[in-house]
Amino acid sequence: MKIYVDADACPVVRIVEQTARENGIPVMLLCDTNHVLHSDYSEVKVIGAGADAVDFALVNLCGKQDIVVTQDYGVAAMALGKGAYAIHQSGKWYTNENIDQMLMERYLHKKARRSSGKKHLKGPKKRTVEDDVLFQQSFEKLIHMVKSQDKINL
Repeated sequence: MKIYVDADACPVVRIVEQTARENGIPVMLLCDTNHVLHSDYSEVKVIGAGADAVDFALVNLCGKQDIVVTQDYGVAAMALGKGAYAIHQSGKWYTNENIDQMLMERYLHKKARRSSGKKHLKGPKKRTVEDDVLFQQSFEKLIHMVKSQDKINL
């Protein structure tokens, strides 16, 4: 098992690293040349700038039983298709049962924005300590679930 993080502007990188270190799981942070990161724990992979370059690199690298941290529904869908697990920075797990609905909602919201003529919407609400706690709890639960499935599959 390895953890891959779509790290461009990801607010939970340090939580992921701390939790992974405690569980002895390697982490790879993927970012583009506009968001260069440094880490004393994770391997950092800088991907050339380009539309979705980091997303495609992450999907190419991840595999069965890996964990992907991303806020991109499309990346999550492709990771699930490869047998990986995926989690949003809110702590919500992407699953084969919910990903189709999430992708449809994303499409409908984008369509509504286009038809309204609005170019910019309000950004996400400010992240709170409670948001971080919820993510960490959900992330730890996911790690323990994947580890227990690894034991079953031996």
